[in-house]
Amino acid sequence: MKKQKKSPCRKRTVFSLLLSAGLSASLILGSPAFAEEAATDTAASSITTNQISGWPQGPEITSEAAVILEDSTGTTLYAKNMDEVLYPGSTVKIMTCLLALENSNLTDEVTMTATGVSGVTDGGANISAQLDEVFTMEQCLYAIMVASANDIALQVAEHVGGSVENFVAMMNTRAAQLGCTNTVFTNPTGLPDENQHTTAHDMALIMKAATENPSFSPIASANTYTIPATNVSGGARSLTSKFTMTNNSSDAYYQGCLGGKEGFTEASQSTLVCSAQRNDVTLICVILKGASGQTDDEAITLLDYGFSNFQLLTLGQDDFSLMSGGQVIVPAGASADSLTIQDTPAGDQVNRTYFYSGVQVGTAVMEPEQEQDTSLYTNGQANMEAAKAYSQSTSYVPYAVIGGVAFLILLLLFIKMIKIIKS
Repeated sequence: MKKQKKSPCRKRTVFSLLLSAGLSASLILGSPAFAEEAATDTAASSITTNQISGWPQGPEITSEAAVILEDSTGTTLYAKNMDEVLYPGSTVKIMTCLLALENSNLTDEVTMTATGVSGVTDGGANISAQLDEVFTMEQCLYAIMVASANDIALQVAEHVGGSVENFVAMMNTRAAQLGCTNTVFTNPTGLPDENQHTTAHDMALIMKAATENPSFSPIASANTYTIPATNVSGGARSLTSKFTMTNNSSDAYYQGCLGGKEGFTEASQSTLVCSAQRNDVTLICVILKGASGQTDDEAITLLDYGFSNFQLLTLGQDDFSLMSGGQVIVPAGASADSLTIQDTPAGDQVNRTYFYSGVQVGTAVMEPEQEQDTSLYTNGQANMEAAKAYSQSTSYVPYAVIGGVAFLILLLLFIKMIKIIKS
């Protein structure tokens, strides 16, 4: 039997049906409604904290990455692409300032060399420092944080590290110590470098350490600063900060803001790092790759979310003596009953970790309470009982006789004295 061949007409019909099905599918998938829904789902999933059961839903923002970190517990309250590697821009200067505070004195004299002066012409912000000009370290740090001065950042790096290269190595070492896992520094200024990068979470860890340094916030929160005339300059320099969240005359003013740093380069776009404190709660906010002019508004939105939706709890410790920690940050209205606990022995101590819906929200270091030594109490009781038994078994007659005799003797002496006086 001969095999029947398919006609060309039938082939064309099958092909047309397949083509129509493909076109229909592409139209459906490519429709604006579907695309919008897909984009919405992607944006929602980028806020990973919104996926935590029972966690307050965080706001949508346009910036590429952001994080809110609670200071005392290190708990992440809000995270959007917090581990995405991005350019830090001028927020690098927070690490520059922190290292200077940790490795120098505010009264140190910093003399400008060719290294620092090169920052006057590098295309970035500067205070027109001159060769051999002398500043105090305090003046330098205000120039870095208030005026974002690249010339001063370079000179501070050389002063502290011996060279800019050594200082950059110190920056990377310190970042690793703070727990940063995706940060590489190549300069102390934040000027564009394709190899210099960080994440929102890493920058939050750096800002947390800086905020905990008592000298940092007064510098980082200053709106203006005046450097008096130096050995070279003919007059004072008046510096004005572009960070407006601490300026009560600005629309971006945020009550309780402890200071921060903004930056912008073509590569990094707008970046902002700040901290704020209300009701004994300190929050760290980081925004990376944002739109110019929007990062401060988004920082305010995120800080409001953190302060309004979370609370600190101080927990009691049964059968333990608290050494450190013992605080947790939880959604507002939550109680200690909603927490789970994990204890890890560490020598004579116990490391306790608290979890809410699987998220670490606090830690504590404790030691078991020692059993009281009752031997002294027991011995004392025994002695008391023995004394009582002795006193009960002993006659009081001899003591009464002795007392009576003594009384008679005194009475006779008294009578004799009266007779002598009368005679």
